[in-house]
Amino acid sequence: MRYRIRYSKEKVSAFLKKKDISFSARLYGVDAFGAMAQGLFASLLIGTILDTIGEQLGLQVLLDMGACAKAASGPTMAVAIGYALKCPPLVLFSLVAVGEAANILSGTGGALAVSCMTVAASECGKAISKETKIDIIMTPCVTISVGILLSMAFAQPVGNLASFIGNMIMWATDLQPFLMGIILSAAIGLTMTLPVSGAALCAALGLSGLAGGAALAGCCAQMIGFGAMSMRENGWGGFFAQGLGTSMLQMGNVSKNPRIWIPPILTSIITGPIATCVFAMKMNGPSIAAGMGTCGLVGQIGVYSGWINDIDLGLRGDITSLDYWGVILICFILPAVLTPLFAAPMRKVGWIKEGDLDLHL
Repeated sequence: MRYRIRYSKEKVSAFLKKKDISFSARLYGVDAFGAMAQGLFASLLIGTILDTIGEQLGLQVLLDMGACAKAASGPTMAVAIGYALKCPPLVLFSLVAVGEAANILSGTGGALAVSCMTVAASECGKAISKETKIDIIMTPCVTISVGILLSMAFAQPVGNLASFIGNMIMWATDLQPFLMGIILSAAIGLTMTLPVSGAALCAALGLSGLAGGAALAGCCAQMIGFGAMSMRENGWGGFFAQGLGTSMLQMGNVSKNPRIWIPPILTSIITGPIATCVFAMKMNGPSIAAGMGTCGLVGQIGVYSGWINDIDLGLRGDITSLDYWGVILICFILPAVLTPLFAAPMRKVGWIKEGDLDLHL
């Protein structure tokens, strides 16, 4: 009996390996989740940018393009996740229907629901792929059926859970803007440098308002902070690579000397509550933009699109100079000034040594 059980386990393991199915927390929680953020970026976020530009310039064609891009967010997220999971073509194409169903049925918590349902449908589709003589029928049928049935059963509860958690965070931030400004700015900022997706997390929880503003402040502190702090090692090329790209470039150096992470973290602890308490900086654009920091200036465009949206809804008056100065100070000036200041004494005592921040660009 034991031999049969062991033989059966070996057969299952061999089958899963052949199908490239790996039940991994990193694969699902980091790779697939990060790919979901890329899908949102290529649909909802780009659509919002086009929509905002079109509204400001009075160009209907850009408004139409933006609307179409935003409408495709569910399928785009699903295909991005399927690509990260290395799905065969038929499975990948079938995920379009799965993403649309999960996004519609989940309500406001679409991103997390799409991610969960797509992962399940992808693995089932990979398992059946090329196992029958009617693969062109069976593979799409299994992938779509599993994805849509799971969406019917679980998409709304998953979406409701994500919305509940996000709403609790936003409620707490409105209630305690100083404390939550520190916590959110530091926590979401860390995800900008870690090999996880803060953008996906913000999108999944639907973080907006003051909470979204605090998250944006933390991401900017990491990106601009690391860029400014490492100017002597990496020059302007390194500054723009980190400041407009990603501070994740420093993850290798952080693993060698974690102390280099202290200055941008301290900066985020300061800029977060300034964003919430002094400037009341809100992210009322796409939630994903809160976790983008200064990457391609997407976070700042998200804040601006939120201003425009609030004006259209009658929730605020005109954009003031204080609004603009708040974004400039929180996202650019303070991180560029404070982080090197915090790093200076650490360099003197040898906590940060020459070359610790070198990206070898």
